[in-house]
Amino acid sequence: MLRNKSFVKRTRKGNIVRTVKEHYLRDDIACGYESCKHSVCVSARSEAEEQGKTLVGGIHPAAPLSASPRNSVQWGPHYLVPDTNAFVNQIDILERPIINDVVVLSTVLDELRGLSMVVYNRVRAIVRDHERRWFVFSNEHHRETFVDRNADESPNDRNDRAIRVAVQWLGKHLEDASIRPVMVTNDEDNLRKANADDVTACRMEDCLGVYTEFPELLDMMGSVNITDRSATDPNWEGYAEYLSPVQIQAGIKAGILVQGTLQIAPYNYLEGSIFAAFPDGKERRVLVIGRKDMNRAIQGDKIAVQILPRSQWRKAPSAALVDEDEDAVPDVDTKTEATQAAPSVPDTDKTNEGRARKRARVAGGKLGNGGSAATTGETEDGEEGHDELGEFVKPADVEDDSVDGEPTGRVVGVIRRNWRSYCAFLDPNFAHKGTKASNAPVSVSVLAMDRRIPKIKIRTRQVDVLSGQRFVVAIDSWPKESRYPHGHFVRALGDAGDKATETEVLLLEHDVPFQPFTKNVRADLPPEGDKWLLDVDRDQITSGKRRDLRHIDICSIDPPGCTDIDDALHAIRLPNGNFQVGVHIADVTNFVKPNTAMDKEAAHRSTTVYLVDRRIDMLPELLGTNLCSLMSNVDRLAFSCIWELDQDATIVNVTFHKSVIHSKASLTYEEAQNRIDDPSLNDSITNNIRDLNMLAKKLRKRRIDAGALTLSSPEVRFRLENDSQDPVDVEMKALKETNALVEEFMLLANTSVAAKIYEHFPDSAMLRRHPEPPAQNFDNLQHALKPLDIQLETGSSLALAQSLDRAVLASDPYFNNLLRILTTRCMMQAQYFCSGSCTPEEFRHYGLATAIYTHFTSPIRRYADVMVHRLLHASIDRDAVYGSELTDKLKMNEQCDVLNHRHRMAQQASRSSVELYTNLFFKGKTVEETGYVTQILQNGFGVLIPSYGIEGVVYTTARDAAAPSVLEYEQEAHALVSPDKKSEIRLFQRVRVILQVDDKPVSANVSSMRRKLSLRLIEPIIAGLSIEADELKALRAAKKTKAASAEEDGKIVELVAKHPEQIQTI
Repeated sequence: MLRNKSFVKRTRKGNIVRTVKEHYLRDDIACGYESCKHSVCVSARSEAEEQGKTLVGGIHPAAPLSASPRNSVQWGPHYLVPDTNAFVNQIDILERPIINDVVVLSTVLDELRGLSMVVYNRVRAIVRDHERRWFVFSNEHHRETFVDRNADESPNDRNDRAIRVAVQWLGKHLEDASIRPVMVTNDEDNLRKANADDVTACRMEDCLGVYTEFPELLDMMGSVNITDRSATDPNWEGYAEYLSPVQIQAGIKAGILVQGTLQIAPYNYLEGSIFAAFPDGKERRVLVIGRKDMNRAIQGDKIAVQILPRSQWRKAPSAALVDEDEDAVPDVDTKTEATQAAPSVPDTDKTNEGRARKRARVAGGKLGNGGSAATTGETEDGEEGHDELGEFVKPADVEDDSVDGEPTGRVVGVIRRNWRSYCAFLDPNFAHKGTKASNAPVSVSVLAMDRRIPKIKIRTRQVDVLSGQRFVVAIDSWPKESRYPHGHFVRALGDAGDKATETEVLLLEHDVPFQPFTKNVRADLPPEGDKWLLDVDRDQITSGKRRDLRHIDICSIDPPGCTDIDDALHAIRLPNGNFQVGVHIADVTNFVKPNTAMDKEAAHRSTTVYLVDRRIDMLPELLGTNLCSLMSNVDRLAFSCIWELDQDATIVNVTFHKSVIHSKASLTYEEAQNRIDDPSLNDSITNNIRDLNMLAKKLRKRRIDAGALTLSSPEVRFRLENDSQDPVDVEMKALKETNALVEEFMLLANTSVAAKIYEHFPDSAMLRRHPEPPAQNFDNLQHALKPLDIQLETGSSLALAQSLDRAVLASDPYFNNLLRILTTRCMMQAQYFCSGSCTPEEFRHYGLATAIYTHFTSPIRRYADVMVHRLLHASIDRDAVYGSELTDKLKMNEQCDVLNHRHRMAQQASRSSVELYTNLFFKGKTVEETGYVTQILQNGFGVLIPSYGIEGVVYTTARDAAAPSVLEYEQEAHALVSPDKKSEIRLFQRVRVILQVDDKPVSANVSSMRRKLSLRLIEPIIAGLSIEADELKALRAAKKTKAASAEEDGKIVELVAKHPEQIQTI
């Protein structure tokens, strides 16, 4: 049955056109019940079988709804039919594996697509998992369930009626099977109308009451009312109202506001900042300090910010607030109530010009104080806008190196929320101790493991169960009357302090996808599995599309234990005295085809994540560590970049080929270095490595001469016990010449490929850039270097590199390395981008001093490289078939955003894993070490321990920002100085500290319930700060006793191993 729907609309040119939409209605749509006897449903199952849709785990993909669904006293056997609101507000509950036999109406899916693509995709993912027995019923295309919109109906009311009609039809259709469809909704109006129409319906809480064995489901209810202590707090004034989206856009356009993504300081959850674009084209940091000025924005939100009067700009570093309870720490904000007022300014001008002025004035009025239109620059009376503490500052008036301090602002609106699920634990100060038998929900505060997130208020019936545990919560809302956001419980993770639980927490907190690969993904693997072999016809060697390079002596050089080998190299001396050098990269795209389930999963994961004790792969193990890995003595498919280089390592020409190689050796960095250093070795592989090393040194010198930076960061390697995977040793990673050898040729390949793909795809090439850091990023470092008579030249990367080379202290050989570590922290983040979204001048990679760059050399562990391989193949092969994924600039930009996010999260997850294992390693130990001051805070200073590559904070107070400090911050010197000026702590200063892990129970640690690495100062001796001599003596004595005991235990273990028959005697 065909229905036509027509409507008229006005075009941009003012013409009236009629549009006709055709809507097909059918009577052959099945209900999804696996044993349905209706002829339509039987035919649908038969047709699916004829099309090859086989049973998956005994479940028919065309009819997954069970013949024996959950049975309840109230409804008997039933299917759930959630409406749109139920999915939007309760998706965390519906995702639980116990919620099966669910009918998803096409009306609901269409609404979800318009309301939230995140929820829509989550629902679609569950539908694809046939074991969940979810079924999409196309009620919008069924002749008996489609409904027209009535003249007096809103679109929302029409959709609600369509849902009720569909449930009513399903009830009649399934009557003979004695299965009842139950509509689930928390929309009171929809529920009332369902009851009036005799449609079986219930609220979500009534639905969950059926699952009596899972009482925690009721705690997962979102959008519940929570009593907030702040509502009755006489000192709590609430937050300022947000501007409307129209006012925000008008304020940005008028140069009144700036926008950016809020980043919270790691040591101070009451200090945030954004990097915003200013009218002069520069990016500058704008601070946002205190909950009041953050105004309900949280880490990762995209926000609109008004710059405060200069008198309120910050002139000193932040205090470290790591373990304080937030309620006990005063908000940094000290401004009067007037600074939070937000009245609008009326205007009656109805002309177009007047409306434009009104938008700017309304934005200004909402941002002003006491009714003034402060941020427009003038009031209606022509007076400059101001508050009691000074004039608000326009972005155009902000300069670098201001004597007023660092620009500081306040949030006036949230452009895009970044709420997600958070790992959390009960606030030890607010945990309610009830009886385990009590089923009454109570309001409690929970603290996110990520201390950048504020406290979250939830209601729960399982306080005693959750005490001492990690669990997941989600934020539902943040009313302006509430000091903290409201949320709900999602699921429990495990006991606090347990290694497995803590590892899962850090993966969740850093948004790392780590679930096993699904059946759909694994179905895209080669059917031969690990028995896959090269086929010269199938793999296009016979046709010449792929070059056979198996005769060349190729080798790989990687870290020890590496199984996902991305790259291999070769060097051949040519008759003309030049060298043929090849970089061969795993041809992942031969196995990962565009738009397959595996490709989509790889795009979602974006990168392999390396933790201390495991690796979270981007691709299934069969590919990553076997079929794609360029291991030795097997044929492997590759993508080769081959140059002719002269004696000075200058490129004569370069070609790119799909290839097949047969690596002759898989070497570690150390093994390759030993071959270079051993004069007795003169085999082909060894000589090739020596040639590569010679050329790499010349390439490196040329890069450095061009301004490439040689920076540094502390990297730690743990040695783990085989059985328990507990850390038994920790050391700094040592780099060898062969590390640099591989690095140089990977950089050369990436640069050469970048130029090639940009030549053929000027608007959609995936490239990587590194923006030049603003000069203000180096301010604190420059202050600290002044007393040492050292000046960093930051005008260009070359000037910076040369000044770093000159920055040497004869008295401290580690100083230059430390300076490079701190300089690294002044850099901007490198990022992937689409070539069509930036000007060629913005392509530059500042750190590498290259005009263009990309990532080509690690497709096993980076999805960016997979995309680049596809672009390169399309660039060199006219017959290559590709789709819009390579030419659509919008899609490429979206993928770049995902890649940049995943890359940052992977780095942070790796650091968190190191922190976790560092704490495990130092548990029960007392270690004295030399360190260097790397950061100055108001109430402490950061210390790097070079021997372990770890950092911590020495507090100058009792970890309480309100207590008097032994040392005070001195702005001019950027140092901590005692009141009598006899003691000071400066950046780069060498100190002696004791490293310990807190021995208090995890439940007593307010900041994260993790045992923390604690640093205490030994030298220099500062009264009231350094550890007392008697305590230090006692700690050293205890350490000796423990060491002697451990030695004795070792002797006993050795004796038992030699004489097991004497175990009873011992």
